[in-house]
Amino acid sequence: MKPYADTPVRACLQLVSDLAAVVWVFVWVSAALSLREIILSLNRPGELMASTGEGFTENMNTAAENVGRVPMAGDALAAPFTALSETGASLTEAGDSFQESVSSLATTLPLLVAVIPLLLLAATWLPARARWIHRATTTRRLAALTPEARTRLLALRALSGASPARLMAVHQDPALAWQRGDETVVGRLAELELRRLGLRMKGARGGRGRRLVGGRDRSAETFPDASGGEER
Repeated sequence: MKPYADTPVRACLQLVSDLAAVVWVFVWVSAALSLREIILSLNRPGELMASTGEGFTENMNTAAENVGRVPMAGDALAAPFTALSETGASLTEAGDSFQESVSSLATTLPLLVAVIPLLLLAATWLPARARWIHRATTTRRLAALTPEARTRLLALRALSGASPARLMAVHQDPALAWQRGDETVVGRLAELELRRLGLRMKGARGGRGRRLVGGRDRSAETFPDASGGEER
């Protein structure tokens, strides 16, 4: 696998983009965790309500039990306390419900805060980065081919991937020139593909297609069996 380009500027930009992606993930995950802590701190009122309701219910039930022992009038005296204990139970239920709502919010909201930026990163940076690594890795495998075959394949990839303006700068009809085996045009197209991806072959001297696909000796100079920079 080849994660970075051979040209310094392109490699530096890729490294910066990778670091930016890591920082992006760290910032949003940290923000989500901090938000969760803030939301969970809102649980305190619900805990107090539930605790107060439980204590009130327990006290009222105890009072109802005590006055219920009074002969003759015990039941009548216990009735108000029993009713009040039900009020305490309602307060407890309200506190529990509040805590459940806060807990649900503490899960959902931070998750959205973290997932949406991560999905944005996965939809933009990640596919572009993965495509470049795939192309660079597959191009590196071209080292197993002969120099002529390697050059023609690079030229073919330039025809399929480079912009029309860049292709026209090489030749008015680069596809026809490639089909006819024009060595100069094929070599320039191969160089265009390498420049487009920020790659270079070991020993490549840059410039003329004749050096890329001319005689065998010169081709071997330009396209040695180096895996150092090829892509795709």
